[in-house]
This record gives sequence, C-alpha cells and structure tokens, in this order.
Amino acid sequence: MFFEFFLSLRYLKAKRKQAFISVITIISVVGVTMGVMSLVVVLSVINGFREELTSKIMGVNAHVLVSDVTGALGGYREVVRRVDEVSGVEASTPFIYSHVMASHDGNPSIAILRGVDMETVGDVLQVASMIKEGNFEDLAGTDGRVPGIMIGSGLAGKITAGLGSTVTLLAPDGSGVDFDGPPATGVYRVVALFESGMYDYDSSLVFLPLEEAQDLLGADGHVTGLEVRVSDPGKSGPVAEQIRVQLGYPYSARDWKTMHRNLFHMLSVQKAVIGVILSMIVMVGVLSIVGTLILAVMEKTKDIGILRAMGASARRIMMLFVMQGLIVGAAGTVGGIGLGLGICGLLGKYRFIDLPADVYWLSSLSVRVVPGEVALVALGSLLLSFLATLYPSWRASTQSPADAVRYE
Repeated sequence: MFFEFFLSLRYLKAKRKQAFISVITIISVVGVTMGVMSLVVVLSVINGFREELTSKIMGVNAHVLVSDVTGALGGYREVVRRVDEVSGVEASTPFIYSHVMASHDGNPSIAILRGVDMETVGDVLQVASMIKEGNFEDLAGTDGRVPGIMIGSGLAGKITAGLGSTVTLLAPDGSGVDFDGPPATGVYRVVALFESGMYDYDSSLVFLPLEEAQDLLGADGHVTGLEVRVSDPGKSGPVAEQIRVQLGYPYSARDWKTMHRNLFHMLSVQKAVIGVILSMIVMVGVLSIVGTLILAVMEKTKDIGILRAMGASARRIMMLFVMQGLIVGAAGTVGGIGLGLGICGLLGKYRFIDLPADVYWLSSLSVRVVPGEVALVALGSLLLSFLATLYPSWRASTQSPADAVRYE
C-alpha cells in the first residue's frame, strides 16, 4: 500500500509538461471543498434554525395542551390533579386564551390574551427568562390601584406603550372561552415587557393573572385548558396519549409536535431538498476527479507499461490511481469540513446575519453543528471520490506492457 501511496503523491506533483493536469487537480480539490463546505454550513444553519425555533416555541408554549372539546374547561383543579398523576408529567398549569383589542393613547392593535396561574406557570413555561424590562412577579400584586399586565416588546411598539403605561383591553363577546355576554373592558398597568425572539409572540401576546383574565372575560371558575410540561419533550406524544386515556371524553390532549407539525415538516423537507441540491456541487468536484485521472492515465502510459514489465500486478496499478483520486477527494473533504466548521463558528459566535423577524420568525441566524451529519457528509464525499476513481483506474490496469511502450 505504501508503494501505491508514494507513487500517487509523485504523480500529483506538477511537472512543467503536466501543468494542465495539475490545474485540473486543483479545480477538483476546490470543487469538492466548496461542496462539502456548503453542505456543512447549510445543514448546521437549518439545524440551528430548528433548535432556536423549538426553544422559542417552548418558552411560550407547553409540551402538551389539554382542553375540553365541548367548550370551556370547568372544574379544572380536579383535572390538574388527575393530569399530574400521569407518568412523565412534571407540572401543569391552567390558562385562558382569548383574542382582545389592546390600545394605548389611541393606538389600537389586535392582541392575544394569555391568562396564567401565577403560582404554577413558572413550573411549565419559561416566561420569566424572557423579561426585557420590569418584573414578571409584579403581575401577581401591583400597587393596589390598577392591575398589572405584561406585553410583548413588538406590541408595545405598535401601541407606543412602555413600562408603567396604562393599557386598555377590549374583549369581544364570547371570545376565547365560549361565554356569552357583552364586550368587556379592562384597564391595566404595564409592569413588564418580554421579548421571546419570536415575532408573532412579541407583537401580539399580553399576559394577565388568571383571576384578572377570568374577570375580564366573565369566565369565573372556567379556563380554556391546561398546559403541561413533560420530563422528556421528545416523548410528549405518548404522554399526551396517556393523558387522553386518563381523562377520557370530552377531554383532548395534543403535544407540541402535533400542534406545529406543518412547520417542522416544512423544515425537514427544506433541509432534504437543499442537501440534495448542494450535493450536486460535490458531484462537480467528483466528476473533475474522473477527468483528472483519465488525463493522468494517458500521460502515464509509458510508466504503466514499465511498472507492468517490472512485475507490478494489475491490482496494484489500479490501486495506484484509486489512491491518487482518493487523495484529491480527501484533500477537498478535509478542506471543506475545516472551512465549514470555521464559518459555523463565526456565525454562532457573532450572529452577524440579521433576519426579518416578521418573515422568518427569528431575528438572527444561529447554527448548530451535528457531528453525525458532518461525519456523514465526509463519508459521502469520500465514497463519491472512490467511485469516481474506479473506471479510470480499471482502464489503467487493463493496459498490457507491450501496448503501453509500443510507441514510446
């Protein structure tokens, strides 16, 4: 094996009359490098986008959502107790969800009201970690004059409200919890601003203590549903099924993957399609390896004949050119992975690429390198490089010594 490797390196070194072959070799290395680098960067960016999106969704939403299919959920304290008995459930909290109109100084905006139980919401959601200004705990008790409210930074910009501002909420008839009654109005003081990084949430969500939300909507003793946190988010589906069995009809339980199925399916399809497209760049470099080896075989016809005459077997001649092609492919693969990981490191550290949050949900580009995927890209590149060497190497091994030196 050392004999073939030594000769392969010698053949890759440029001589004056082989300059054209050397140029094609460099092009092959660059082609493989650019393809591997693109795959590593793009796959890492998609992984980072998916992870960041999941993190933001989990910050404001629970792993499992429990509701009553017939309408508002009454007697929720007993339902909470039964849900907490299910294996895999860490905590649960009641909530109210309703569309409302928020306004400040004559600037109205459609908003989504989330009424949360201040005692248990911290065990299920990561709302407190998203606070930009103020204090989440201040919702539970204000100065005794005006109840407290927490709103998203995007919504605050829409209605020109800030910390300490007074916001008016108008709840339409029967919104959110299916209760009949006239539209209700509530006046609240902004005690906290949050920023989740998700444009849809930051520009629409408002949080009230559960009791205040129930008073506003006239839903005393009723809630929209329960939010549940499980010990393993990846197994939220089976836990949701256990909750459905535990509660029975008319209760339903949906996990976060079901509720956002279309979004994550879109990301998976997008990742697969982009991966296939970028693999074509690797194929361009690999095809260049074929051309390089064919020209090398033509250039080294005399050498092949001499080696065969000296006793080199057809297998060793074939391995000689296979090794030459693999060196080119390995050089491009190593260079591509190195450049790709370097770019990913810069993107992850500085996040210098901003995204329009109203289009991509997130405000900055993040990356997550998955070692298994990087290894798969490297193995795929090396495998394609190996396959590209087979035909030219086989042609070189079939040359007879007499034909190789006949015209030399």
